[in-house]
Amino acid sequence: MAAADSSSAALRRHDLCSRGIRLAGKMRSDVVDLLDTYVERQGLDASASVAVVEGVPVAAVERWDEQTGTQRLLENLAAYRAFRALLAQMLEEQREQLGEADAALGQALAAVLLQVSAFAYHLEELLQLESRGPPSEEGAGPPPPSHLGLFERKLWGLGVLRELAQWAVRSARDLRQLTKPSPGSSLAPCRAESP
Repeated sequence: MAAADSSSAALRRHDLCSRGIRLAGKMRSDVVDLLDTYVERQGLDASASVAVVEGVPVAAVERWDEQTGTQRLLENLAAYRAFRALLAQMLEEQREQLGEADAALGQALAAVLLQVSAFAYHLEELLQLESRGPPSEEGAGPPPPSHLGLFERKLWGLGVLRELAQWAVRSARDLRQLTKPSPGSSLAPCRAESP
């Protein structure tokens, strides 16, 4: 009976890893498309430089290769929970500013928000499999700085979307790393499929 449970858990983990990699790839593709639409509709220059954005989780990490599987999953989950709140705020602001005049941008934002929520749930499932339930959500995440003017808020949104695209890349990389046997990983390896 224990062998059957172990085999079932391994199959479930394999399925979750494979689907997670595909979800992250699809999300990155959709975020890149959304970035193009956002830049065009907001009247921004695609090459605009945006400094580190307050309240936005940064995908870059030092000593990435030394992280355990649990650390990777927990950091990803915290980031996607924050992005869920940030994108909801962006969607609300977009509706207030433009109303239904720019439905395409609103629909694209809503679609990416849905993907971010689904990916966060997916990460929670992986943590459950590890017998380490996901941490509780502590608040809805940081709101954008309220002292920003309209142009600065547009740049803030650009920074959010750029960093989300980076997180999608990191997430696929993290999930691929979880598929490899490694001494620091607390998750059993699973075979990955290409996105």
